[in-house]
Amino acid sequence: MTSVSGNNAFVAFEHVQKSYDGVSLVVKDLNLNIAEGEFLTMLGPSGSGKTTCLMMLAGFETATHGEIRLDGRPINQVPPHKRGIGMVFQNYALFPHMTVGENLSFPLEVRGMGKDERETRIKRALDMVQMGAFANRRPAQLSGGQQQRIALARALVFDPKLVLMDEPLGALDKQLREHMQFEIKRLHESLGITVVYVTHDQGEALTMSDRVAVFNDGRIQQLAPPADLYERPENSFVAQFIGENNKLPGTVEEIAEGKALVRLETGELIDATPVNVSAKGQKTLVSIRPERIEFKPELMPAGAHGLDAEVLEVIYMGDILRTRMRVAGSDDFVLKCRNTLGQTRLNPGEKIRIGWHPQDARALDAI
Repeated sequence: MTSVSGNNAFVAFEHVQKSYDGVSLVVKDLNLNIAEGEFLTMLGPSGSGKTTCLMMLAGFETATHGEIRLDGRPINQVPPHKRGIGMVFQNYALFPHMTVGENLSFPLEVRGMGKDERETRIKRALDMVQMGAFANRRPAQLSGGQQQRIALARALVFDPKLVLMDEPLGALDKQLREHMQFEIKRLHESLGITVVYVTHDQGEALTMSDRVAVFNDGRIQQLAPPADLYERPENSFVAQFIGENNKLPGTVEEIAEGKALVRLETGELIDATPVNVSAKGQKTLVSIRPERIEFKPELMPAGAHGLDAEVLEVIYMGDILRTRMRVAGSDDFVLKCRNTLGQTRLNPGEKIRIGWHPQDARALDAI
């Protein structure tokens, strides 16, 4: 997706801050533009500020400073029920004393719709989530996955242009959660709605999103499409938070022509791509994804520095073989390779030589 400016943004946060005690900021100077029809995920650990941002957009929290705009108009002073936003929570928030149909009817009644229009919209929304036969059930008669589908239908029933989702799949088991990820993405694409989604699950964020905003300590650390976050993390926090990652501390020996030579703490030299290091003598943390590491001599990049490794443990994971090794003083260095026919199997105690393409090793900030 192309960059979104404040002028063409459907949702805009401008210098938004939030403090609950008047001293410490939970959200620090947030500037974020979201395009109409975009699926944007706010991803981060607990306490990073992502849910607070969603609650300010919904109107359940008030910004301490700054402005939030929706479709060009400021909404800081607009109450939640007048923002026209659909909302899906982790705990479903369905009314237990109402049937499924009555739950979906409620937001339509609030908007003054007539009975015939309500019935048409309820049927359409239930069909969207493949729950058309459940209109007369009560929430207690439904499974967790079915309740989440109803919560999603209720958020969509009044045709909002914006839907907010706060950890909506957190209570579901793994298989159902993965199925619902694709269902939500399918609905997003078919309806053309704008979705702002909050999760701490990186796999969920990578699977569903057009762009992901990675939060930590009240700030966005990186805002990018999923592939960019994984392939090109801009700092050590993002590299460690998104996917599994090997990290080797060292010092920059030289930088030239887009390549850094790094001396590890154990003395070895390795090649890396400089990301946020720029001068000789800087401390750095070199980041390398486990699936980018080679141990077969014929696959080693010509001229690249390699490292000696000792195999400590091999774990069979079905489609993947995960090998933990001792490398440059670390016992937590991981190599992943696909479980394919003819794949060389490593064994504990085996001594090997590993390497990688320099562009797959990123010299990041030393945290």
